[in-house]
Amino acid sequence: MTDPVIDLNADLGEGFGRWQLTDDDSLLSVVTSANVACGFHAGDPSTMRRVCETAAERGVRIGAQVSYRDLAGFGRRAMDVPPDELADEIAYQIGALEVFARAAGSRVAYVKPHGALYNRAVHDTEQAGAIVAGIRRAAGPLPVLGLPGSQLHAAAQAAGLPAVTEAFADRAYTAAGTLVPRREPGAVVHDPDAVVKRSLGLARDHAVTSLDGERVEVDVQSLCLHGDTPGAAALARRVRDELTAAGVRVAAFA
Repeated sequence: MTDPVIDLNADLGEGFGRWQLTDDDSLLSVVTSANVACGFHAGDPSTMRRVCETAAERGVRIGAQVSYRDLAGFGRRAMDVPPDELADEIAYQIGALEVFARAAGSRVAYVKPHGALYNRAVHDTEQAGAIVAGIRRAAGPLPVLGLPGSQLHAAAQAAGLPAVTEAFADRAYTAAGTLVPRREPGAVVHDPDAVVKRSLGLARDHAVTSLDGERVEVDVQSLCLHGDTPGAAALARRVRDELTAAGVRVAAFA
């Protein structure tokens, strides 16, 4: 039996101008995939360039973290965007990041929606299809990182794009395997010990305990470590060290 393998991804470049939210340099020493904000929910050209350069230097895979156009709400507010317009905005964001990725000697290797767009694409076939259309418009068949069983993954597979499943060690799950909305109590797991324990369970057993105490099976190839929480870099390092000690190989998804 081969040892389990897991990719570690984090949301990076989530600042704007003089405002910096994520400890990009420290997190890029831990993760294997970097979801880089493309300017619609966070990020600016100089930040995108710096993150791409550091990621390329350290062999970290660069992904486009695309979002609704919502700087004020950090991309976490529900929006109704016509499918053609959304597809264009997805393509625009990927194209912007690709410029800096290529300048750094790398490329955009996958796409992950952010915030409200991510959650909307779990159930909304139209918005999921628009995301996939935007990806194909900008970059062809890039892998799509998302929730297992989502409409986003169904749309990606129908269009011939690889679907990469991910899980969240610091987010609460429903018994149905979806994320508990952030507005609800207990939606975010703050206890570092609990995050580490959940990371190990997801990587080794592909399972997590839901908010109401049920065991939930989760098909996971990549584990998301949120970069916008206090102490995120130290926690990410601890998670990686504990995974390695438990015999889990940390590597970018195939």
